[in-house]
Amino acid sequence: MSTTILSIESSCDETAAAIVVDGREVKSNIIYSQIELHKLYGGVVPEIASRKHVEKVNQVIRAAIEEAHVTWDDINAVAVTYGPGLVGALLVGVSAAKAVAYAKKKPLVGVHHIEGHIAANYIEHPDLEPPFMCMVASGGHSHLVYVKDYTTFEIVGRTRDDAAGEAFDKVARAIGLGYPGGSKIDKLAKEGNKEAIHFPRAFMEDAPYDFSFSGLKSAVLNYLNGCEMKHQEINRADVAASFQQAVVDVLTDNSVRAAKAYGCKKLALAGGVASNSSLRENMQRVASEQGLQFYYPSPIFCTDNAAMIGVAGYHNYMAGIRDGLDLNAIPNLKIGERR
Repeated sequence: MSTTILSIESSCDETAAAIVVDGREVKSNIIYSQIELHKLYGGVVPEIASRKHVEKVNQVIRAAIEEAHVTWDDINAVAVTYGPGLVGALLVGVSAAKAVAYAKKKPLVGVHHIEGHIAANYIEHPDLEPPFMCMVASGGHSHLVYVKDYTTFEIVGRTRDDAAGEAFDKVARAIGLGYPGGSKIDKLAKEGNKEAIHFPRAFMEDAPYDFSFSGLKSAVLNYLNGCEMKHQEINRADVAASFQQAVVDVLTDNSVRAAKAYGCKKLALAGGVASNSSLRENMQRVASEQGLQFYYPSPIFCTDNAAMIGVAGYHNYMAGIRDGLDLNAIPNLKIGERR
């Protein structure tokens, strides 16, 4: 007997709903992205994001059910992201999920957003099972997570300041690429020399698997200011390539060292930054050299999406995790924490 999950995601600027069967088969994955809207402001405006979620959430839920060709009788539970994220945005998805669960008499399952990103790897890799080490890199998070089981996680390393995606956005803005920065830097970097400029790589002696990108961001800004003061021409492609390589080196090195230290044979990548081509290639190469199996999702499952929430929701559901109608949005929810 299969288990079908309706899942909802609205933690930032994507309104999404999906139908997932048995935690692996994605029957539908509907995403409404607000990127074009927020480009006008150079980043996500929380109030605008929340209002747009209100407009779209019922539409994406309806579209997900129709595309999957399922009925409400087929659905076993409703899963929803309840943190971390923008509190107003989260509240829209949580409220919609609670309404549906109540009206259709379905169990409600809250899902941690980062745990969802990790679970995205299960969709296309049927051979991937815990335990493994996972690098989660996105606009708001840079976490190294030891995945002990489908619902048990240990944070091995985390960012001390800017997340990797955040650093990409800030540097992209500084060199005139605009928002969102990750994909634009990735594209421009292909035209540049990654060894043209040496930018710092920060490693924490007291916490060897933690990350810090604020110094790297400052080094890029100082370089740009120095060139302007000296009236020197700035090669934006070289800046993009050199900056990107600095981020890639740190993410790769920390991830591989953590995997080896924890005795993992498998290393996975997840989150928005996981779609960066240089990071994928570099991690694939180094992991192979170190005898590690390497996994990463397709770009559609790297962005915020409901399919990954459905996969994580399935494993929570099978583990007996249920939430009541008092489930609330928790913008700073920690991994492995349930309130």
